[in-house]
Formats: sequence, C-alpha cells, structure tokens
Amino acid sequence: MGGYGYIDAARPWRASTPERPWRAFRPLTPGGPEMLQTPYYLIDKSRLLPNMEKIAWLREASGAKSLLALKCFATWSVFDFMSQYMDGTTSSSLYEVRLGAEKFGKETHAYSVAYADHEIDEVLGHADKIIFNTIGQLERFDAQSAGHVRGLRVNPGVSTSDFDLADPARPFSRLGEHDPEEISKVADRITGFMFHNNCENADFDRFDRMLGHIEQRFGHLVRQMEWISLGGGIHFTGAGYPLDRLAERLKRFAGENQVQVYLEPGEAAITNSATLEVSVLDTLFNGKHLAIVDSSTEAHMLDLLIYRTSGKMLPDAGPHEWMICGKSCLAGDIFGEFRFPEPLKAGDRLSIQDAAGYTMVKKNWFNGVKMPAIAIRELDGTERLVRDFGYEDFAAALS
Repeated sequence: MGGYGYIDAARPWRASTPERPWRAFRPLTPGGPEMLQTPYYLIDKSRLLPNMEKIAWLREASGAKSLLALKCFATWSVFDFMSQYMDGTTSSSLYEVRLGAEKFGKETHAYSVAYADHEIDEVLGHADKIIFNTIGQLERFDAQSAGHVRGLRVNPGVSTSDFDLADPARPFSRLGEHDPEEISKVADRITGFMFHNNCENADFDRFDRMLGHIEQRFGHLVRQMEWISLGGGIHFTGAGYPLDRLAERLKRFAGENQVQVYLEPGEAAITNSATLEVSVLDTLFNGKHLAIVDSSTEAHMLDLLIYRTSGKMLPDAGPHEWMICGKSCLAGDIFGEFRFPEPLKAGDRLSIQDAAGYTMVKKNWFNGVKMPAIAIRELDGTERLVRDFGYEDFAAALS
C-alpha cells in the first residue's frame, strides 16, 4: 500500500496522522501559504489519509474491492496517492472512464445511463468491465461488446435516499432493470450486476436491510454471476461506523453467493478532505450581519443549492453570527450562517469545510465568477498549486 501511513490493527479506523483542527477564520500571513490567491479548493492529504486507511482495512477484512466513483471526485492530481489504497475507478461517461484508465489505472469500470453509438468503441477500449443500464443497451451493443466483461445495472426498487431528486428507486426510475424475470433472459450474456441504492447512508443496519432485500428478490440471479457491485453511498468512513460489522456482512454475502464484491465509494473516500478557501470582499447589515466572499454556491458548491442545505464552518463558535454570501447575482447564493470569535471584515480568510465531493466535478462559470484554483497540502504540511483558471478558460468554455 505504500509508505504513507499504517493501519492500527486494534483500531483499524483510526488515522495514523495526528489530528489537525481546521481553521475556519484565518488572517493573512505575509509570505505564508495563506497568500495563495482565493478562491481555491485545498485538498489536504493528512485528511484524505484516514479515509484511505479505512478503505484499505475494509478491503483486507472483507475481500471487497473499492473503486473510486469519479462522478463525485475526479481531481487526478491525488490519484497517485489514492491508488495505493484503492483498486481502481468507476465512471458515468466516456470522459470519466478515459480519465480513470489514463490517470488512475488499475481496474476501470465503465457505466453510463446510455451509451451513444459513436462512443461505445472508445468506452470499450478503456474499460476492464462495462456495465449497461438497460437490457436494451446490452442488446444494442451486443456484437461490439462481445468478448468484453459485461454487467447490468439492477434497480432493487428500494433505496436509502430521503431526497426524491437523488433517489435511484423513485417512481418511474430510468436507472437500471427491475424485473427479475426479464433479467433472467439475458443472464447468460453478462457476468455481473451493479446495484446502487444506498444514498448518504451512515446506518449499517439500514444497509443490511437493503442488502437483505436484494438477496431475497434477486438472490437466484446473483448466484449465477461472478461479481457484484453494491455501488456507493455507504458512509463507512464516518466517525463511529461499525466497519467490522460491514466487513463481516460483505464477506458473508460474497461467500454465500460465490461472487467478487465491489464497492464504489465517492463521498466515503474523500469526505472532510478538502476546504474551499475564500476571502471576505465586503460586509453589510440588513437585519443580519452579511459577509460577501469571492466565491459562489451556484458556481463552486452547487449541491448546497440543489439540496437546499448549508455549508460547514469549523469551529463555528463565538459571539458573532454572520451570514456568508456568494458574489453571484443569484439572490439565494448563500453558504450558510456561522458564528465567529470576532466581527468579519474585508480581507478576512474563511475555510468552507467538506468541499471535495461533487464540487470540483460540478464547478462552472456562472456569472463569470473566477473558478477556484486547486491546491494540495502534502503530508508534511507544504502546499502547492496544481491548477489555476483564468479568463482564457472562461472564454474557451463559451466559444
């Protein structure tokens, strides 16, 4: 696994790297790393490492392989680090599968809600396994994909999602086949299934029930396969998650069905590993204290708007409450309300937490707001800029 850390056998989910509390409020330090121009995403390897160690332990204890879900996080400048702990990548498009093959290496799974005729050959050229969303797609590309390892997405009809927009088992879902009888007709043309019905699920017992449902409804088909992907959305790297119970359940499922199990962690792999570093540009009072920063939820942390949730700030403590606002023209461009030890003023630096997942992969040029640069903090604490964006990138995206 490389020399970046060790796994504590007594407490396998404990990070080997000392805790480094996030600083939510940071003054400028002349000549220091804080002088990097905001906004920028800062990926901290010392925060990424504990997630990697848990993934590595789970792989060893359960036999399940872990593939990074590129739809959540695809910043390839840290793939050399992550690939020491993970087995490969899984994708949702041609460009993602190519990125995984070229930048991460190891095992590359291809999946898409629908492949186009003009892209299927290139997808197959990059993929070790290809997963079709429907029987129709499997049949459409049967001849071209013959000789490749093929799978099918199966929709079990239940999920852990509490948000309809993200629920793969919502009524009339287009995500996967649901009828065991129809699936059985093509079982001899595939070697595996992909199930994805866990969404932000931090409850092991709920995961266990979901897997039990799959076994009950599709078990006779699962036993005909060689491999099964249980998808992502399982927050097994979170504090207090019973990794030992998850490992036992996965190992038992694999043994009873004689299959290789795959997991597709996205958030679980990178949770709490990055911040969005911003600066206060202006302040005002309109019934509440407002601080406008040089970033935007709509452009840089879009899921805060989509799921109508607040960003995170640590320690979020002190006598002064402020609403942190983005600089776009959208009236609801708000990161959230947080507490600080001192009143904010122009020039103050803030660190918005948990900014790795579904951020860099969704960033956009709304309003022409400067796209955040990407920086990495190494395990020794040094920081380096790996990508910046300027006007040329903005103009090229519009053409």
